[in-house]
Amino acid sequence: MRAGEKDATMKDELIRRFESRQAHVAVIGLGYVGLPLALTFAQAGYHVTGIDISAARVAQLNRGRSYIEDISDAELAPYVLGERVAAGAATPAPAAGAQGVAAPPRGSFRATTDYAVLTECDGASVCVPTPLNKTGDPDMSFILAAGEQIARHLHPGTAIVLESTTYPGTTTEVLLPMLQAGSNGQKLVVGQDFFLAFSPERVDPGRTDWVTRNTPKVIGGVTPACLEVVSAFYGQAIETLVPVSSSDTAEMVKLFENTFRAVNIALANELLLMCDKLNLDAWEVIQAAATKPFGFMKFTPGPGLGGHCIPIDPHYLSWKLRALEYNARFIQLASE
Repeated sequence: MRAGEKDATMKDELIRRFESRQAHVAVIGLGYVGLPLALTFAQAGYHVTGIDISAARVAQLNRGRSYIEDISDAELAPYVLGERVAAGAATPAPAAGAQGVAAPPRGSFRATTDYAVLTECDGASVCVPTPLNKTGDPDMSFILAAGEQIARHLHPGTAIVLESTTYPGTTTEVLLPMLQAGSNGQKLVVGQDFFLAFSPERVDPGRTDWVTRNTPKVIGGVTPACLEVVSAFYGQAIETLVPVSSSDTAEMVKLFENTFRAVNIALANELLLMCDKLNLDAWEVIQAAATKPFGFMKFTPGPGLGGHCIPIDPHYLSWKLRALEYNARFIQLASE
């Protein structure tokens, strides 16, 4: 068999496993992003293993107990293997799709602290934290630690997706070299031996209208083959995929989304101060402006920029641009 035929066979077989829900997938990092994603994969019919460094979290999940608001015990427990065996209950069958389309196979979930399970997996999603360090620069330690473990256990025929918010270039400049080096001196080729992509998380904790399953999912592959494989991976669980030309583009999409919010929230906060100086009611101004049916999006004042991600994520972009001798002035002003 020629090399090209072998590569095509590996890609096609992986796509087949995803489309038939025979795949075993992992989610690395079981916080407010990773746990809903893991449950969504299980509901789609995948066999899912969640990996987390917290033994306490793992033990709680394997008892069918959730620790985040967006996932109830009642939603999680039926898919947890240990709970299912103990209760003698079957996993509920996922709802059938369009007319004439059979429901996917029943999925399952278990949690572990052991990355060695990756040797059994067809796909893995990385949902680890990306905070800032004390100097305001990106703290890449969680991505690096996860990348080292993935590289140690990576085998041909695996799809890897980074979801953690980060600066443009992280997937190709940081994660890709680690994975290509492989383990035990085995060199792996992206787009042939393994398939790498970036797909930014878009979780808004507490929402019930837009959740992991129905929030459109941006995906950028390192190669066209990577995009094709990861689209098959996510397409079984997510209703709408939004493919883009590269992983760098997908990384920039997430930072633009949150920078847009940060700048406009900061503007609304300044409007409040300006109206106070002018003896005007800022809320009346905002409400009246929001009646314009085009060219305006309503933002309201609040304490700081709000939330965990909005005050942090834009700094990943400004840090990257400083290395290119560009000053992202709007980001700096919004952070003051």
